[in-house]
Amino acid sequence: MVTQTRTAAFFDLDKTIIATSSAAAFSRPFFAGGLISRADVIRSAYAHFLFMAGGADADQTERLRAHLSSLVTGWDVETVSRIVAETLHDHIDPVVYAEAVELIEAHHERGHDVVVVSASGSELVEPIAAVLGADHTISSRMEVVDGLFTGQIDFYAYGENKAVALRELAEREGYDLAASYAYSDSVTDAPMLAAVGHAAAVNPDRTLRRLAEESGWDVLTFSRPVALRTGLSAATPLLAAAGVAAVAVVAWLVVRGLRRRRAVPGPQDRVRTP
Repeated sequence: MVTQTRTAAFFDLDKTIIATSSAAAFSRPFFAGGLISRADVIRSAYAHFLFMAGGADADQTERLRAHLSSLVTGWDVETVSRIVAETLHDHIDPVVYAEAVELIEAHHERGHDVVVVSASGSELVEPIAAVLGADHTISSRMEVVDGLFTGQIDFYAYGENKAVALRELAEREGYDLAASYAYSDSVTDAPMLAAVGHAAAVNPDRTLRRLAEESGWDVLTFSRPVALRTGLSAATPLLAAAGVAAVAVVAWLVVRGLRRRRAVPGPQDRVRTP
C-alpha cells in the first residue's frame, strides 16, 4: 500500500474545464470523417442542448449513453484517434475556461497532481488532458476487438463510478483525499465532490448550489473561455490508454500567456456568486 501523503485536484471536464460537451464538440469532425450521419449530428446537437441547459436527467443521460454505445459500434479506433488529433485544436482550444487553466496551474505550482475526470471515452479525454498538462485521467473505456469498438462499455465513468475510480487512483498514487480537491458543475458528480476534503461547485444550477451550501463546498464562477494556442503537431506521439492508442499532446504553453494566476481556494476562501 502506498503511503497517502500526496495531494491531487480532480477536475470534471465538460462545463468545468471546457464550456461545452467534449463528445458534442467532435460531432462535426466525426461526420466529416464518415463515422456518423447527418441525422446523428442532429441528435448530438439536441443532446448537447439538453446538456448545456441542464435538462438531461438520469434517465435521459442513460438513454444517451445507450445511444452513443450503439452509435460507435464498429468504429475504427485508429480513425477516431486520428480525427481527434487533427481537430482538437479547432474544436477544443477556443472553449477552455481561463479560470480552470489558472486553477490547474495554481495546483501544479503547489505540487499537486491534476486529474481530469469525464464520462466521455478515453480517446477524447486523454488528448484534452494532455494539452492541459494533467497528470492522470479518469474516463469511460469502450471495449475494443480487432481495432474496432464493439459497443460494449468496460467502464462508465459516471456518477458513483467516478468516485470509485477516484478512490482507486488515490490508493495507487498515494493521494490523501482529505487534503485533495475536486471541481464539477454537475450534481451527478456529488459522490466525487464528497470524496475529497476541498470540493467546489462550478457554475452550479439550483440543485447543486443548494447541495454545495448544505455541504460547505465552495461555489465558483467560470465565465472566460480562452483560446489555447498550443501549436499541435502532426508528429505528436501516441499514448496507449486502456489498450487503445490515444493522442498525447505535449503542450502547456498557454499558461504563461495568462496575465493573472488564480490562487487555489481553501475552506477559508469560499467564492460565492450573487
